Amino acid sequence: MWFVHRLVWFVFLILIQVLILNHVHIGGYAMPICYIYYIFIINTGVPRKSLLLQSFLLGLCVDIFSNTPGINAAASTFLAFIRPKLLDVLLTRDVNEEISPSIISMNFSPFLRYLLFGTFLHVFIVQLIDTFSFVQIVPLFFRVITSTITSVVLMICIDSIRRNK
Repeated sequence: MWFVHRLVWFVFLILIQVLILNHVHIGGYAMPICYIYYIFIINTGVPRKSLLLQSFLLGLCVDIFSNTPGINAAASTFLAFIRPKLLDVLLTRDVNEEISPSIISMNFSPFLRYLLFGTFLHVFIVQLIDTFSFVQIVPLFFRVITSTITSVVLMICIDSIRRNK
């Protein structure tokens, strides 16, 4: 049953991203990203290899539908790679217990920091690979900051709706 639940979230978040959010550019800078929410909410008990593979496939699916050659796959795999360290730093309790990160299981402030740091790193890598230059560093950081803020707000809303069922 958990496999079907994960698969539904996987497909749902990819569809929302490629059909709706890839066409939303707020002010020409901010592009919300919701598909990485899948990486954030995976149980801490999932083996590392499985987490990396799922994240790579998630990013690859977004790349295929968005016509971006491996950018999202690379950033998603990196996010999955650093996720355990983020949780170690931000969780107030022992990481050995298996949890599904959310506002309820982590409390709002640690979960918000978890989303902020992870989303910032993901968006920074996507924008850096896409731009592949530090010539226009101010617009690059403005895109990173605005996309991070809009993405985190969107993921907080998704988590709130998901947990209120």
